[in-house]
Amino acid sequence: MDGRFRFRRVANYVNLSTPLGLLIAVIGGATRRPGPNGLILAFGYRYRFPAAAAFTVGNVVLTRRNALSERLVLHEGRHATQWAWCLGLPMLPLYLLAMLVSVMVCGNPAAYNIFERSADLDDGGYPRKAVWWRRRNGSQG
Repeated sequence: MDGRFRFRRVANYVNLSTPLGLLIAVIGGATRRPGPNGLILAFGYRYRFPAAAAFTVGNVVLTRRNALSERLVLHEGRHATQWAWCLGLPMLPLYLLAMLVSVMVCGNPAAYNIFERSADLDDGGYPRKAVWWRRRNGSQG
């Protein structure tokens, strides 16, 4: 494993986000397996919240599905790195704030969310939306 992923894994254990992710996986009844680059993939998460195909807490990628595409795992791995950059639990309010800003800008919680954009919207399966103040043809009005 590359040194940056080792660092991310250690940082997310120390900042307690990975232990929180593991607790959520256990409470959600998810089966945990080692994933690429130090990630822990938790399949079969039983709760409907959040609505996303997958979500990441620390180095733990949780999903209701039985499998994830390689692109989605890459996307979620970028979120694991964001948890390390945000020093763990501050990621939660920062992410919620970014969702709110995105909804205000374009009506979608992901399209202008700085965390989703930097994790690559396409890999995450999110739409690219125009900002609400622009017309569909791209001109400002």
